[in-house]
Amino acid sequence: METIIQILARELDRPAQHVENIITLLDEGNTVPFIARYRKELHGAMDDQLIRQLADRLQYLRNLQDRRDEVKQAIEGQGKLTGELSAAIDAASTLAEVEDLYRPYKQKRRTRATMAKEKGLEPLAMLLFAQGRDCPDPLDEAAKYIDPEKGVETAEDALQGASDIVAELVSDDADIRKTLRELYLRRAVITSCAAAKEPEDSVYRLYYEFSSLVSKTQGHQVLAINRGEREEILRVSVELDRELALVAVRRAVVRPGSAAMNFVKTAVEDAYDRLIAPSLEREVRSDLTEKASEGAIGQFALNLRPLLMQPPVKGFVTMGLDPGYRMGCKVAVVDPTGKVLDTTVVYPTHGERGKNEAIDRLAVLIKKHKVAHIAIGNGTASRETEQMAVELIRKVGGGVSYMIVNEAGASVYSASKLAAEEFPEFDVNLRSAVSIARRLQDPLAELVKIDPKSIGVGQYQHDMPQARLGEALDGVVEDCVNAVGVDVNTASAPLLTRVAGLTGTTAKNIVKYREENGPFTTRKQILKVPKVGPKAFEQCAGFLRVPESKSPLDNTAVHPESYGAAEQLLALCGHDMADVRAGRLGDLKDRLAAYGEEKAAAECGVGVPTLRDVAAELAKPGRDPRDELPAPVLRTDVMEMKDLKPGMELKGTVRNVIDFGAFVDIGVHQDGLVHISQICNKFIKHPSEVLSVGDVVTVWVKEVDEKKKRISLTMRRDKL
Repeated sequence: METIIQILARELDRPAQHVENIITLLDEGNTVPFIARYRKELHGAMDDQLIRQLADRLQYLRNLQDRRDEVKQAIEGQGKLTGELSAAIDAASTLAEVEDLYRPYKQKRRTRATMAKEKGLEPLAMLLFAQGRDCPDPLDEAAKYIDPEKGVETAEDALQGASDIVAELVSDDADIRKTLRELYLRRAVITSCAAAKEPEDSVYRLYYEFSSLVSKTQGHQVLAINRGEREEILRVSVELDRELALVAVRRAVVRPGSAAMNFVKTAVEDAYDRLIAPSLEREVRSDLTEKASEGAIGQFALNLRPLLMQPPVKGFVTMGLDPGYRMGCKVAVVDPTGKVLDTTVVYPTHGERGKNEAIDRLAVLIKKHKVAHIAIGNGTASRETEQMAVELIRKVGGGVSYMIVNEAGASVYSASKLAAEEFPEFDVNLRSAVSIARRLQDPLAELVKIDPKSIGVGQYQHDMPQARLGEALDGVVEDCVNAVGVDVNTASAPLLTRVAGLTGTTAKNIVKYREENGPFTTRKQILKVPKVGPKAFEQCAGFLRVPESKSPLDNTAVHPESYGAAEQLLALCGHDMADVRAGRLGDLKDRLAAYGEEKAAAECGVGVPTLRDVAAELAKPGRDPRDELPAPVLRTDVMEMKDLKPGMELKGTVRNVIDFGAFVDIGVHQDGLVHISQICNKFIKHPSEVLSVGDVVTVWVKEVDEKKKRISLTMRRDKL
C-alpha cells in the first residue's frame, strides 16, 4: 500500500524527498510563506499555492487514515474484522469507500430488516439469498416460519420479511454501491423545473426546464440550482435509467436457474428503489455540490490574488468619495501615507444647486491639500458622483484624475470594531470614504482589514462551506502580504496579523511597542516585542521591512539567517553595503554569472535558489513586486451607457472572472460581460486561463440593452 508521501509525490508529480521535507517543515510549525520563500532547497522551489495544495491534501489523507483506523477498530470490537476486510479498508482511497465497507457493521436505527430479524426470519433470508442448487421453493420454505406470536401470520409475511433482509444486504454491499456510484456519475441526469405551475420571470429562468448529464454539469449551474431549490423556486432531481441500474445489481447477486431467483430479483428491485437510489441521489448531489464549491472557492481565491496585488498609486494626496443619495456623498482627503487630512459631506444629487455647492467645496479641498487623485466608490449614486467629479476636474483646471474603486466590503469595515478603534472620531460613513481613498493608494494594506468573503470577486460565496472558504481566502491574503512585505513602522495591526508567524496579539504588541519606544531601527529589535520569540521571529523577520535601519538588508526580503551569505556574495562580486545603499548593483547579475552561481553558492554556504533570491534583493532593495504590474486606469472624463455603440473599442479593467466569462469595467457604471466564447480565438476550458482580476484589456461593444442594464462585450474583433 502506498504511503501518504508516495501518494502526494505521485499526485503532485514531485520527488518524494521534497514532499517529505515539506511535511516535516509543516509538522514543525513552519508557515507556508516561510517554507515557500526561505526553504527552497528542501522542496525544489515549489510556490506557496502548491504547498498549500499539498497541505490540504495531506490533511485529507491523514483524516482518511484516522477514519480507516476507527472503522477497523469498531468492526474488530464486534469480532467481525477479517484479514480480507482489513485489507479492503486499507486500500480504500476515499472516505466514501471506507463508509461503504463499514455500512454493514454500522449500528443502524430500527429498519424493516432489523424488525424481520427480530421475527426470526434471517435464516430464511440467508438460505434464499444463497440461491444454492438445492434451494427449496421460497413459499414452501417460508411456511415453516409462520409464527403469529412474532407477527408472521402467513408464508407471504415471512417472504416479505426475508426480502427486507436481503434488500438491506444488497444495499450494504460495498462493491454494488461503488459500481452504481460510478454509473450515476457517468450516466445519471440532473434535472430542474419550476416549482410553480406558472413561474414568474427570475434569475432562475434558465433552470425552469433544465437537464444535463451529471458528468457535464458545470459548477455554477449546480450552485444556481441548489440556491433555487433552497428558495423553493426550483424542484431538482437526479435520475438514472432504472433498468440500467438494475441490470448492474442483478449481475452481481442473481443466480439464474435457482428456485429463489425471482425472489432475489424482487428484493433487488426493492433495494434499489427504496434504499440505494435515494441514498445515491443524495450522495451524487452532495458530491456535485462539494466539487462546485471547491471550484468556486478556487476561482474566488484566483480572483482575490490579483485584486490584492493591484499596483498601488503611491505618493499622492487622494480624495475618497463614498457616494450616496439621501445621506449625501461622504468625503475624506488623505495624505500619501493614508493619514486623514480633512473630511466633509456634500450633496451633488440634491439638484443643480447641491451639485454646484459640492463642486465649489471640493475644489477648495483640492487646492488646499493639493489633491492629485480622486477615488470614487462604485455603489449607489456613483454615476452622478462621477459626473460631478468630471465637472470638478474641469473647474480646478485639470491636473487631477479619478478612478472608480470597488467599494465591496467598505461598509462592513466601516461598521466594524476595527474601524471604530482606528477612527473613533469619525462616523461610519466617513470611515468608508477613508477606506475608499486608501484602496486607491494601497489596495492590499486596506483590503486586509476586510473579511475576504465580503470583497466580492467570487460567485455564490454565501453558499460555500464558510470555514473552508475563509481558510482558502485567508491563505491567499497571507501569501500576498508576505510576497509584498510589510513596513514594520507604518503597518496597521490587521496588516501585521497577516505576516507569517505573527498573531493578532503579537501584531498589536508590535504596534504598541513602536508607539511607546519610537520606530524600529533594526530587525533584531523585533525580538524585544512581548511574545515574539525566536520561532515567531524566524517566521516573520524576512517579511518585515525596516526602512529606518542603518543596514540596507533590513529593508529587503533577505532573511537575517542569510545576512552572512549576502555579505559574502557582495565581496565575491566586488561590491559592499555602500553599493547596496547607493543602488549601484546593476551589474551584480552579470558578475555573479561570470563567477558561477554554483561556485558562489557553495562559498556563501547557501543553495543556488537562495543565492538567486539574495542577489535579486540586493539589486533592488525595498522593491515592491506590484510595481512591475500594469498601472490602474485613471480617467478624466465620463461615459454613460447611452454613449455605447456596437463596434466601439474601449479599454477596461477586469473586475471579476467567473465560470462562463468575465465582467469588465469600461467606465459606464455597469460592468460588461465578455462571454467565455468571446475571450480569445482558441478553445479554453475556463476564462481564468487567459484573464485575471485587474487585467487592463481592449474590448469591443457587441450589444447594449439599456432597459435590462446589460452590456455584451467581445475581445475578438472578428466576432463583431
